[in-house]
Amino acid sequence: MKENIAIRHGLALMAAALLSAPSLAHELGTVRTFVDFRKDGAYRIAVFIDREHLPPGFAAAAVTAARPIRGFPPGQAAGSAGRILAEVANHCEPRFDGQTAEPELEWVDPDPAAAELRLSLTGPIPGGAREFTWRNSLPIGPYLLTLSTQGEPDASRVWMEGGRESEPFGLKREIVPPTLPQVAAQYLRLGYTHILPKGADHILFVLGISLLSRRWKPILWQVTAFTLAHTITLGLTVYGIVSLRPAVVEPLIALSIVYVALEDVFTSRLNPWRVGLVFGFGLVHGMGFAGVLSQLGLPRSQFLPALVCFNVGVELGQLTVILAAFTLVGLPFRGKPWYHRRVAVPLSLAIAAVGLFWAAQRAAVLYPH
Repeated sequence: MKENIAIRHGLALMAAALLSAPSLAHELGTVRTFVDFRKDGAYRIAVFIDREHLPPGFAAAAVTAARPIRGFPPGQAAGSAGRILAEVANHCEPRFDGQTAEPELEWVDPDPAAAELRLSLTGPIPGGAREFTWRNSLPIGPYLLTLSTQGEPDASRVWMEGGRESEPFGLKREIVPPTLPQVAAQYLRLGYTHILPKGADHILFVLGISLLSRRWKPILWQVTAFTLAHTITLGLTVYGIVSLRPAVVEPLIALSIVYVALEDVFTSRLNPWRVGLVFGFGLVHGMGFAGVLSQLGLPRSQFLPALVCFNVGVELGQLTVILAAFTLVGLPFRGKPWYHRRVAVPLSLAIAAVGLFWAAQRAAVLYPH
């Protein structure tokens, strides 16, 4: 009798286990989440939802207005699939260093009859972020969270309990964008070094506009015109509004050096049109600066600060050249009647010769035999 009772209890336990096993399997597969950190400074989250095994009445009870979702098309929450996606999106909480991020939904019209829905979220990784945590506040039972970094062979996989926050996931340095101060310092340095010591052609042009006069005011007028001009074309070229091939720009930059140097040879005073001419040459030089920036690249998340700081660095480099020229040439020979003949003319001829050589060399690339 006792044996029969024991057998019946055993069969009951086995039946309960068999009945509960499919339910557990469905819970594990209800929501699968993949987070991918990319080298372009963005993160992408894909949440796969097995709608057949959501709790009964999940779509009907969804509260889609819990918080606004960027990228969610108006009216899409009216259908069952849209309500499910909106509800899941409202409960997704990606965080960087403890601060909640606000990703944008990449909307793809769901198939109303599909057994599995996909929720796609994306956003920029905050500058300087060190770790990432994930939480889905829906009480959906255990689910699989997979975190991967572009270029890394192994992904991190962890079973999550619905409503709980994950352990911090350390972010690789190469995929984290720099902070604003880091961007400012980096592009300020790049702009400066593009002039000193790397920008020989820009150095010679700036020397050319500073040799004709030994007074600060005329030099500053020319530098201001040059700065304003190349700032305009630098911005327009980087934003894709104007475009000119480097093979055309580079010979024109060399010819601008030749012209300014030869004008220094044949005149001893600053003509009224000189400032306008320098402005025109500055427009060409700005395209040259833009070519350098296109090779260096600009961070997507800090585009404008990087552009401004690069330009400021260029100006600081130019001012350094002018200050050095004024200190070494302008001040020692101020008031000397022979300055133009003995100093300005020989230096200008040397600058013109170098510029002419560069123009021929660069034109040879543009028009090969």
